[in-house]
Amino acid sequence: MGKNHVIEIGSLLPMITSLLESFTKSERKVAEAVLKDPQQIIYASITDFAENVGVGDTTIIRFCRKLGFKGYQGFKMALAQEVSVTQNKHDVVLNEDIEDSDTVDTVIQKLYNNQNQALQETMSLLSSKEVVKAVDLLMESKQIHFYGVGSSGVTALDAKYKFIRIGLPVDCFMDGHIMAMDATLLTSKDTVVGISYSGSTKDTIHALELAKKAGAHTICITHHARSPITKYADVILLMSSKEGPLQGGAVSTKVAQLFVIDILYTEVFRRSNEAAENKKKTGKAIEDKLL
Repeated sequence: MGKNHVIEIGSLLPMITSLLESFTKSERKVAEAVLKDPQQIIYASITDFAENVGVGDTTIIRFCRKLGFKGYQGFKMALAQEVSVTQNKHDVVLNEDIEDSDTVDTVIQKLYNNQNQALQETMSLLSSKEVVKAVDLLMESKQIHFYGVGSSGVTALDAKYKFIRIGLPVDCFMDGHIMAMDATLLTSKDTVVGISYSGSTKDTIHALELAKKAGAHTICITHHARSPITKYADVILLMSSKEGPLQGGAVSTKVAQLFVIDILYTEVFRRSNEAAENKKKTGKAIEDKLL
């Protein structure tokens, strides 16, 4: 089956069933796991899925390609669409708690609860030792570059805005090509922070890999502790939020990412002798921009 084969919504699971006998033993384990609980797969990173099934990442990729997808993310997207239509699951595209019968007040309360839960779980996942290591690197760096694509790119931009106000040599990049070129020119005096909820974003992973090869220090902010991006990170900062492939840019994810950024910012500010004065200077520089 070709890589660009288009599968109609509603036919993916039946197709997997029909191909069961053609899969290898390890691929069949993957297929059976998908058929047993497709919704659970939607929220799993490739590494977590492979580990739960008892196969390697390459087996997952091979399985997806046999179905006509270029990789795991494309497969998850199609699976999410199928589950949302065939099972009428709002949680795949919106939030698992939202119901058709909910009032606006109820929706507001549920979304508020989700943000709080994301913060609580992020706090429990974050290692204070890893935070200290990350802050040490940021304080000692000649350059600090934040990398992120899509919604995570917006978080990277926000990080640049926060740190530049207190005088740190910071920049952010959201284009895969520019990230790659920038990463190759870094040195052991520089630090890169890669932001990816899934930990499987190709451009960000590649950029961190190049940065590490160039000798730079690397930090990642992700939800998945065993995702591909962590292989190239000296420091791993975990955040929590439940987000499927059709929920890209979920507010709870953004809140959790920004919470981690704010922790780093606050610790750098506390340890920097110039931060307070720099913040006054940068604040004064833009005060005439306000009406």
